[in-house]
Amino acid sequence: MYINSIGYYVPTERVDNEYFEKLNGLPEGWILPRTGIKTRSKAAPDENVDTMAIDAIENALPALPYDIKDVDLIIAAHYCAYDTVATAAHEAQAHYGITGAKVFYMSSACSSFINGLETVEAFFQSGKAKRALLICSEHNTYYSNERDPKSGHLWGDAAVACFLSPDKMAPTDVEVVALHTEGLGNVGKGPDGVKLRPKEEGITMPDGRDVFIHACRYMIYSLNETLREAGVQIADVGKIICHQANKRIVAQVAHQLDLGLDRFLNNIEELGNTGSASAALVFAQHRDDFEPGALVALTVFGGGYSCGSALLKL
Repeated sequence: MYINSIGYYVPTERVDNEYFEKLNGLPEGWILPRTGIKTRSKAAPDENVDTMAIDAIENALPALPYDIKDVDLIIAAHYCAYDTVATAAHEAQAHYGITGAKVFYMSSACSSFINGLETVEAFFQSGKAKRALLICSEHNTYYSNERDPKSGHLWGDAAVACFLSPDKMAPTDVEVVALHTEGLGNVGKGPDGVKLRPKEEGITMPDGRDVFIHACRYMIYSLNETLREAGVQIADVGKIICHQANKRIVAQVAHQLDLGLDRFLNNIEELGNTGSASAALVFAQHRDDFEPGALVALTVFGGGYSCGSALLKL
């Protein structure tokens, strides 16, 4: 399976740590060492999950080696939603006039992008699709409670759009070498670790320590499973991109893998936790920086819990 083109959208507004100090008394000296976050991206009042998804698709279109109307599978894979009936996938189909495509929404929280890749792969292997569009769009600030001292200061907004095919379409295509995903609802706090209840308290993370421990453990586990399947040693991987939940998690993953932080790419310092879009977003932002033949690994952890990893070859 190959990524034919990947695009992204990040809102222009940034919310700095001073804002949260004024709001709930958390100084930058408390936030920054614990999270690695200096600013967060925030969607404008006229932006939402759907508008950001379309903007990410638009960013991907110039490099797409076929007409978007050739897409026969559209998956929106994320947890924030503007409308849970008319999903971002259906909005994309309508916006571009794509006829006859299979279209649906799925979520495994912050693991959704990797689960989305695996779902696309299954459709390709079954012969039920030949061109796919995978969308991850998160409007965290719409749901977050900024006054929540546990997690209100973590969230950012962004979207990623990824076009895929079972066969290589152009020299610039990125190969998806191997994938691993796993549900972890029976581990630790599981479904109680992170919640999004729009009519109640919005996004909450009642036990950040449990999330931290299991995120570190299972991002490493999932990465190792993916590398084992691919027959690749971690020394052969040029860059590793973790889910951008917390920079301390990335540092802990690097420590446990006995790797330098220079092997890891991040954007959390500027954008905060952009949910399911985060790891794919980091890859998309650096897409043109990688040399041909380079191996890049994405590894993620989602509330619920779940984990997933992907090995990409440029």
